[in-house]
Amino acid sequence: MLENQLFQYTIKEILSTNLLKVAPELHVSEAVELMIYNNIPEIIIMDSAHDGEQLLGILTLTDVSLIKRSNENINMPVSAYMSRNLLTVKADMLIEEARRILIENKIGRLPVMAEDKLVGIVRSDNILNSYYMKLESINLQYKDIINHMHEAVTVTDPQGNVLFWNKSAEKNYGIMSKDILYKPLEEFFPNALTLSVIEEQVAIENIYHSPKPNYYVIISALPIYIDGEFLGVVATERDVTEYRNLSAKLENANFEIDLLKEEVERITKGSFSLGHINGKNPKIQNRIQLAKHVAKTNTSVLITGESGTGKEVFARAIHQHSRRAGHFIPVNCSAIPPTLFESEFFGYVGGAFTGALKNGKIGYFELANDGTLFLDEIGDLPLELQAKLLRVLQEGKVKPIGAEKYNSVDVRIISATNKDLKEMVRNGSFREDLYYRLNVVELDLPPLRERREDIVLLFNSFLSEICQKNNIAIDYVEKDVFNILLKYNWKGNIRELKNTVEHMVVLCYDKRITKELIPQYILEGINVAPSKKIKLQQLDYNLRSLEVDLLENALRRAKGNKTKAAKILNIPRTTLYYKLKQYEKELNV
Repeated sequence: MLENQLFQYTIKEILSTNLLKVAPELHVSEAVELMIYNNIPEIIIMDSAHDGEQLLGILTLTDVSLIKRSNENINMPVSAYMSRNLLTVKADMLIEEARRILIENKIGRLPVMAEDKLVGIVRSDNILNSYYMKLESINLQYKDIINHMHEAVTVTDPQGNVLFWNKSAEKNYGIMSKDILYKPLEEFFPNALTLSVIEEQVAIENIYHSPKPNYYVIISALPIYIDGEFLGVVATERDVTEYRNLSAKLENANFEIDLLKEEVERITKGSFSLGHINGKNPKIQNRIQLAKHVAKTNTSVLITGESGTGKEVFARAIHQHSRRAGHFIPVNCSAIPPTLFESEFFGYVGGAFTGALKNGKIGYFELANDGTLFLDEIGDLPLELQAKLLRVLQEGKVKPIGAEKYNSVDVRIISATNKDLKEMVRNGSFREDLYYRLNVVELDLPPLRERREDIVLLFNSFLSEICQKNNIAIDYVEKDVFNILLKYNWKGNIRELKNTVEHMVVLCYDKRITKELIPQYILEGINVAPSKKIKLQQLDYNLRSLEVDLLENALRRAKGNKTKAAKILNIPRTTLYYKLKQYEKELNV
């Protein structure tokens, strides 16, 4: 295409008018002197009988060289040795056509005629020089155009060395052309998509990528082929940071609307829930709201919090409330040996290695296709495996062990950890680029000791679940049980509370749960003598909790009739209204 463009000019744009016209009687020796003196490689022999305008022939320095080698007499007239029956061309002929005539006839020049008059000559050197001049001009134009593009453009050779790095790439990455040209791209960007294209020679198009914090691009990397030969890769990156930020603002606006809706629901219904997750604590209510909102998107979510705070429960609830049709696949990253990482996550084909299943195995990513992959204990994933995980998240493709091609996957990632990933990034034990890929939205779950108002709620929920599971009926729970559980510092969080409830249910003989059934370590844990200040705080908390329970029971018995509720409680109606206002945020009626 470029060659055709270069040769779409006419001969008159490149012909030479620097000619030596001589009469046929001129001796060869004299012609040689003229050609050498004027630095012109041929003479044009014209017929002097016709006003010197009729073309008779051409004699070139090459012809003279052959004459001398043959020991011919160079004092003979040029007419004796000149080339006759010349091929001529017209000035308006395309350069491409003139080039074809020169090649097919194996000659080096063509006289150019206009209205039967000689107006110049076109030599193969003229065409060649014109080709390179036009090529250089077009190259400069293309470079200038590409340098003014908003997209970052990178061109690499088959070995991955950078051949072109435009101004937008310089601006986006702070790397100047002089510092990266002719150097391996991998030294600067170890996870560049271009490297995958070089390896597989398959195009990767329109991949959403965040190569650095707060910068987002759509990247395409395409292999370059000329006449079937792989010559490198051209990659373009379209900056979509502004669009993403605008989208984020729109999401925030929608989120605020959702919050208002949730607040209306809270006021009218008095509850916050997501699947089996519920609570009165403001922190957990906020997390439930956020989980509901992000569930509708495909955004990656990082759930953090102490062990036992319900991270997997939240992950499952987010998946169940999403629009994803696929499965929820939980994976404990700390339980997978490094040697089995690829076979577990990417799968393998039958016979891929010794001991492989005959029919192969589907990896976690393909099992979770169109669904959610839950990466529990992500902080325990070894550093060398984090790069392999990141690559799949960036490309959206997996290659089973032993397979010849990649399989595209659409997987939503929810990860969880009880470790401080930010600190791990700082000390180099967790990849920063993977951290930003996973932590698009973070859900930090509060420990149970920070949401004590939910202990009774959770207790009753677990009690109902465990009784049904074990076919056990419980008719009565001693009030001291709740008082003790409210005082205990739950280091094991919700998981520990559930285990405690199950312990008491299983050991119960008379359908009654009393404080004697509480595990001994919990009783010992609350017997540490607290300070007077702490005692006063606990007393105030328990009295408040008791008043809330009494108000809720009275309103339920009165079916919401406040006059009847006041009579049940044996308090003035004005006192009831005051208490309802006082405990407005805590009441669940």
